[in-house]
Amino acid sequence: MSAFAHIALIGFGEVGQALATELAKAGVMDLRAWDIAFERQDSGPRCALALHKLHAASSAADAVKGADLVISAVTAAQDLDAAKTVAAAIDRGAFYLDLNSCSPGQKLTSAAVIEARGGIYVEAAVMSPIEPKRLASPMLLGGAQAAAFLDCALPLGFTGAKVYAAEIGKAAATKLCRSVMIKGIEALLTESLLAARHYGVEQVVLASLSDLLPLPDWNATAHYMISRSLEHGSRRAEEMREAARTVEEAHITPLMSLAIAERQDWAADHRAALTPDLGAMLTAIMKDMEKQ
Repeated sequence: MSAFAHIALIGFGEVGQALATELAKAGVMDLRAWDIAFERQDSGPRCALALHKLHAASSAADAVKGADLVISAVTAAQDLDAAKTVAAAIDRGAFYLDLNSCSPGQKLTSAAVIEARGGIYVEAAVMSPIEPKRLASPMLLGGAQAAAFLDCALPLGFTGAKVYAAEIGKAAATKLCRSVMIKGIEALLTESLLAARHYGVEQVVLASLSDLLPLPDWNATAHYMISRSLEHGSRRAEEMREAARTVEEAHITPLMSLAIAERQDWAADHRAALTPDLGAMLTAIMKDMEKQ
């Protein structure tokens, strides 16, 4: 049995909703959620409440009162605000799991806020999209009590999690340094292949990539990576700004990370161009560009 009987979700977007579904399946009876978007009756998080078995809290303080585990699944920009709001009401000895994609410095700041009020801060770097594995997604855990948290969380379904470091920030650094590469490749493919499509040479470019980076199907890879930017560009741009902070905290000018964030933001403006075929998608993006 899990040692967590009372769980609060702070943030009820895509990640929060996926976790809510799995936690209910795991048998958590006292599951509460709070999202600042609950204040708007027509918001996505508010409308999604009807699909889940949980209690919609009236505030963050209401959600975390009596909880032995608080899971923060907000945007990176809201990470510190969420920690401050929760800290005002968190029970001493309650675990606070920070899933947000923030820089190491931000994680340390949020940890200090939680721990100053007696909470136990654990960072989690989710190393894949939350779907399809959800709770079982690969996670790197950080913090002095990460092992204690995992002992209690495994029965809930956190089977992809592993204790990574006792030091707060290393898990975040690992994820965000990786993001520079992954989101960077997405941005490079988008820019390269749009230009190549203009000149009618994209298939030759893709074929030539196999000489240096052999993959089973560069067309499929390019389509997948560009489509991820189109569909999730805004969220990816926000993560890349945190990656830029991570690079800057290492005393390196984040030239590439900031440029990647711009391209990801740009991609989000062309979401309507999503199609199952790479060539058709590139053409649709170009047509969309002409309209703007």
